[in-house]
Amino acid sequence: MLLIATLTLISALSAGHLVNANSSSVIFVCERIADTISSASSVYYPSSPNYEADIYHYANSSTQNSVCSVEPGTPEDVGVILQILGASRTPFAVKGGGHIMNPGYSSTPGVQIAMTRFNDVDYDASTGTVAIGAGLVWDDVYAALEDFDVNVVGGRVSGIGVAGLTLGGGYSWLTNQYGLTLDNVQAYQLVLPNSSVINVTEASNPDLFFGLKGGYNNFGIVTTFTLKTFPQGQVWGGQLVILGQYIDQVNLATANFAANVTDPKAALITTIDYTGGQILASVIMFYDAPTPPSGIFDDFLTIPNVEEDVSTRSYLSLVQVESTQTSANKRGYYNTVSLRDITYSIMQAVTNQAEYWGAKMLSAGEAIISYDVEPFLQTILTHGSPSAYPSTRSQRYLPLNLYFSWTNSSADEAFYDAILESATNLTETAVIEGQADVATAPLYPNYAIYGTSTGRIYGASLGTLTVLKAIYDPENVMGLAGGWKV
Repeated sequence: MLLIATLTLISALSAGHLVNANSSSVIFVCERIADTISSASSVYYPSSPNYEADIYHYANSSTQNSVCSVEPGTPEDVGVILQILGASRTPFAVKGGGHIMNPGYSSTPGVQIAMTRFNDVDYDASTGTVAIGAGLVWDDVYAALEDFDVNVVGGRVSGIGVAGLTLGGGYSWLTNQYGLTLDNVQAYQLVLPNSSVINVTEASNPDLFFGLKGGYNNFGIVTTFTLKTFPQGQVWGGQLVILGQYIDQVNLATANFAANVTDPKAALITTIDYTGGQILASVIMFYDAPTPPSGIFDDFLTIPNVEEDVSTRSYLSLVQVESTQTSANKRGYYNTVSLRDITYSIMQAVTNQAEYWGAKMLSAGEAIISYDVEPFLQTILTHGSPSAYPSTRSQRYLPLNLYFSWTNSSADEAFYDAILESATNLTETAVIEGQADVATAPLYPNYAIYGTSTGRIYGASLGTLTVLKAIYDPENVMGLAGGWKV
């Protein structure tokens, strides 16, 4: 009966024209979805607490007021929703954790799909894998796996969604040991735009498996990810906060770590911030054992600091060491630069950019100008097979993350222009230093800012992705949603 009703509805809606997201037509689509989905799913409207949660994004510049939100509870209902949206050509968005900084990539003025009800963590000790719902954040996953003393390659800070990070690549505290998050996916439960629910593995659908590894939502909606697990015990690490007068020592220590530390259990993020009118450094250190060998982090631990939270702790505790709520509910953009190497001169350039843009953007009001420097070993891409991102595994590039945050919407354009210019400046610095290929290197899609060419993200993979798109989404249903479109 459900199939007949759905087909009848699709026939009635099909007109071949895009529905105006601000028109009453979208309300009609919302009502049709509500009438057609099963009791496992629900549609919500403005003023409902569920609706507010469904459209919420970490950066309020990424939040849009949708006509309605829908929380599907089964893969089959996801298929029904996609058929209705595709037939009516209604703009929609798919949200996992809602941490993306690009407006319109997981938000819409049309129909907001929130994956929040896909929240299971199903560990299978016999296969050493775990099935993870697309509506979870990594904190939930790590907490659920603690009882089994296992872990997965996932997000490094609190509040990051499983779906976006995995579909876009996924750099982790465990990447030096096991590769990117997408290198550890064993299967995707995927709902195609034609409503079919399929289990995509490297054996069953090698073409789609390749495309989903970095290809985001171009081919349908993933509801569950099955990942490899690895033994996990106590780890060592935490955060140091260091005043600007010692930044040069931080820069030198970071460059030395990147050049000389080869232990795959060790990892680091050095952040250079301009906030509150001053330069600060934050260093998050990680070692995958209760105690690190001497020498690995000594350069950082000897620098005077104003805050120190470093100890032997659980993996989840380390991920949550830095509160991400201090920059939540503000406007914000990410951007990225790909680097071959992190050198002292690169660190100096990052500091100079933070100081310059921090001072320049003060006129726009309260702001945070932030640069995350992320060293990884040369071998990280040897742990996986070909993928849409990165398009080449012969050379690993390091994703430098730029994050600019502010409060006044009238400054959006100014901050967009500033973060673009800063990335250009840092790229030019790297090229002058001898890293000539970074000017055309693949850009990490989870950090890249909207307006970036998909060619810069997917490189040689773009042609293959375009072919896959024509096969699995010939009506371009997923083109009604935002994201990196092929």
